[in-house]
Amino acid sequence: MAEKKTRATTTEKRKSAAVKKTAAPVKPAKRTARQVKTVREAPAPVVESASLPAPRRKPLFQAGTWISVLMLAALVALAFYLNRSKENAAAEDLTPTLEKTFVFSAADGTVSSIEIKTAGGETVKIARDGENAWKVVLPIEAEANQGLAESAASQLSALSISSQIESGKPLEIFGLENPDYVVAIEFKEGGVHTLEIGDNTPTRKGYYVRLDKEKTMVVGASGVEALLNLVSSPPYLNTPTPTALPVTETATPAAEATATAAP
Repeated sequence: MAEKKTRATTTEKRKSAAVKKTAAPVKPAKRTARQVKTVREAPAPVVESASLPAPRRKPLFQAGTWISVLMLAALVALAFYLNRSKENAAAEDLTPTLEKTFVFSAADGTVSSIEIKTAGGETVKIARDGENAWKVVLPIEAEANQGLAESAASQLSALSISSQIESGKPLEIFGLENPDYVVAIEFKEGGVHTLEIGDNTPTRKGYYVRLDKEKTMVVGASGVEALLNLVSSPPYLNTPTPTALPVTETATPAAEATATAAP
């Protein structure tokens, strides 16, 4: 009986010890630095993603862009063409002179007479008298304004040639077949020249003229227009007053005597 109690007590002690052992908290095992590093450096699992369709690329030049480019090119070509046409019209197959030359040179001498005839039949003439003073000869003979007359003569000496026209060109294209003005110039030294003035150039900077029916050229507009002012405003010293025409008496027919028969 005592032996059984001893065994029972021993069994209970063992169970109690086993229970205590089981109930004790389990401490986590310490990891070494190498193990921690290995865990942190472990590569993340690669997750295969579903393949997406490639995005569509827009064309570099769309239809609207091409239209704009073509329109710009057309405008540039049109501007070039118009500019070229203007240059050709102004040139008129002219040969530009390298140096500034004049229609009349110092060798021609001093102007002594200027006569301008228009296509409409008007004529204006100024000339120097024996005392070297200017006078108006046509359309009405009168004293001349010496400053205005001398200025017109100076304009002739200063007529500059812009370009020479090749010989053989039709005169009608320059307005020289039937010129608007014909200017006859006399010099003290005895020389006489004729200057025919035609159309204005396309650029309005000159006139087509022909010297002595031989040389055709372009002359500066300012000089020609100053010379032609003689036609519209002759250089009278005093505005002439038209003289009244003499009154002519018209003979009145004498009354015819009628014979009366005697009764």
